[in-house]
Amino acid sequence: MKLKQRMVVLCAVLLLLGLAKIFLLDGGEGSAASRRDLRAFRKMEAGLSLSRGARLTHTLQSPWEIASQWVGPREVYPEETPELAAVLTALSSARIERADVGYKGTQLKALLVLDGGQKVVFKPKRYNRDYVVEGEPYAGYDRHNAEVAAFHLDRILGFRRAPLVVGRNVNVRTEIKPVATDQLLGTFLMQGNNTCFYGKCYYCRESEPACAEGEIMEGSLTLWLPDVWPLQKHRHPWGRTYREGKLARWEYDESYCEAVKKMPPYDAGPRLLDVIDTAIFDYLIGNADRHHYESFQDDGGASMLILLDNAKSFGNAALDERSILAPLYQCCMVRVSTWNRLNLLKSGALSSAVRQALAFDPIRPALAEPHLAALDRRLSGVMATVKQCMEAQSPDNTLIEDRMNLPHP
Repeated sequence: MKLKQRMVVLCAVLLLLGLAKIFLLDGGEGSAASRRDLRAFRKMEAGLSLSRGARLTHTLQSPWEIASQWVGPREVYPEETPELAAVLTALSSARIERADVGYKGTQLKALLVLDGGQKVVFKPKRYNRDYVVEGEPYAGYDRHNAEVAAFHLDRILGFRRAPLVVGRNVNVRTEIKPVATDQLLGTFLMQGNNTCFYGKCYYCRESEPACAEGEIMEGSLTLWLPDVWPLQKHRHPWGRTYREGKLARWEYDESYCEAVKKMPPYDAGPRLLDVIDTAIFDYLIGNADRHHYESFQDDGGASMLILLDNAKSFGNAALDERSILAPLYQCCMVRVSTWNRLNLLKSGALSSAVRQALAFDPIRPALAEPHLAALDRRLSGVMATVKQCMEAQSPDNTLIEDRMNLPHP
């Protein structure tokens, strides 16, 4: 065979191999990775609907002990969690033993201690479900319902990196005030017949309290991660400056990812791929406010990027803030497992799964329908971005096989 013919045949074989990889990773079931990811997806689907009012009946452990044992270097909860409904039910109903102002931060919250000594973060309702937050993509108060929806999206995407969250209606007079610290009590006030509080935080103002409807205050409860897993805070490499007229480097330097790849912990290990997973997660929920992130301490870069503080999300269903995807389109790489999961959630499957998961929550419906539709629309945008990368630099350089699982201690 002549050299020219050989080259033509070789190019044709390489093209077919590339197309085969795209096919297998675009909803096909032929590769081992795809089959493994499909099995994981089916498990997620089977456990997606949770039973209301579930209780632990087969163990003497408390819900908090069970949830604490779930946590590992690469997951907040495991793939199969038959006790999840019971743990969330306990979160939504356990007696409140103590109430205090929230830990330091910019947004209003309260720190509660539940029966058994379990700490949780309470974020109060500030907006009705159909309220549209105008302005910058990070504008407005925290949205408590966004925390609830983001947790269930984390389950659906198979990341399992978000702390457990549930909605709860709290009677301020009977559940909070009798156990509140003086510091928290000093921020309560009345507006008409509604009990309100403004707490202590950077942006907390007496003129801008969160108010109950009468005595009943809707909010979200986030389960505090176990103290044996101390957190380490990191500046997000794609963080915004939050200063008018001043751009961050990533906003004008399209080769910025190459610089990030040379910096620890992004030069080795799973962290950069975690950042890209998080960019996809944040784009789907409309969260443009992840200026920092947390991992576990002393991890050598191996810990997951923990999906904490997702409340600046689901503010404007009509806004698709593409800059949130900068880590994805500048690095042009994504985990094979993430790509496979996204393909399984196409054609309305994502919004359907989120709707199904949220049907369990005590503050249902947690999302207005336009936000559910936005999830499907944004997913199409994510997939189009990945496909552009594959066309520009081949599937092999775009789709990264990384299934790092560290054992629990």
